[in-house]
Amino acid sequence: MFTTSDHEYMTLALREAEKGLFSTTPNPRVGCVLVNHGKIIGQGAHLKAGEPHAEIIALGDAKQHFPDLIKGADVFVTLEPCSHFGLTPPCANALIDAGVKRVVVAMQDPNPKVAGSGLAQLSHAGILVQSGLMEVEAQALNAGFINRMTQNRPFVRLKIAASLDGGTALANGESQWITGESARLDVQHWRARSCAILTGSGTVIADDPQMNVRHIQGARQPLRVIVDSQLRISPEAKILVGSNTLIAYAKDTQQHADKLTHLQATLLNIPGNDGRVCLKALLSHLASLGINELMVEAGQTLNGALLADDLVDELIIYYAPLLLGSNARGMLAIPALQSMQDRLALKLIDVRQFGRDLRVIARPIRR
Repeated sequence: MFTTSDHEYMTLALREAEKGLFSTTPNPRVGCVLVNHGKIIGQGAHLKAGEPHAEIIALGDAKQHFPDLIKGADVFVTLEPCSHFGLTPPCANALIDAGVKRVVVAMQDPNPKVAGSGLAQLSHAGILVQSGLMEVEAQALNAGFINRMTQNRPFVRLKIAASLDGGTALANGESQWITGESARLDVQHWRARSCAILTGSGTVIADDPQMNVRHIQGARQPLRVIVDSQLRISPEAKILVGSNTLIAYAKDTQQHADKLTHLQATLLNIPGNDGRVCLKALLSHLASLGINELMVEAGQTLNGALLADDLVDELIIYYAPLLLGSNARGMLAIPALQSMQDRLALKLIDVRQFGRDLRVIARPIRR
């Protein structure tokens, strides 16, 4: 169905889409390439919400350099062209008006406002439409957007730094540093592509982290989210510097609410039946804010609670070549299993080395 050249052009479109890795939130990352008689005449990527979509950028590029070759061109785009008016006009109309001959799409748009209507509109206009080319790669690029549209929650990545025997900190809480500089720099890239970073009050109290993006040029700072059921964190915590912090709580036991609000932190009261923050409700709220990808950097209690609620989509574990012993704090606080049938199976996605540390990316295999 698709030629070798088709794969090459879609690969280029995917590379274009990656240019928006750190900036398109809440929109998906999309790339587009225009080709006529084997010649690339235009290409572009969507970079920021409210700015032109990839198809419009690519058409503009072609108009500037090869205006006579746009009519009859083939279009390779990583996501179905939109068919509705949002912050920008519909791209399907622009492609039809340009007179393109063929549109090859990697994946259908999961947004209910589009969801096949863009492809139908193109086809109705007499344009040859083909979809599914390199769909897996396109889905991986927009896993968060897909999750938000289909499950009403972000794609949740659980990041853990651990010793080879599974320790994340000494019994007294000391944890800096388990992994080396190369691994910690890699973490910054994952932070930069995330719309929000989630941590727990225990981590904030013990480590006083900033949870911001460093060393990544041009990256925007993700929303910092703290799960603090009893609202225990100090108003002096570094994570509260700036106005980009949301605190989810169940009860204000320390009477900190007024002070935290005065510091421009956003407070969200969402108690669950157990007196703790309802994590499912929190993720649903984050989805309503346009959060596509959520990175979790927390302790074993919050990690275990997310996993127990089946809210973890991916684990990124950095293993350092050292041992912390049986008294060290673990990665996940989950109830003791009574049978091997209860074990959680994982699918390995990627394994590679960063400096002296090993990074393992895995996804839960849901039953």
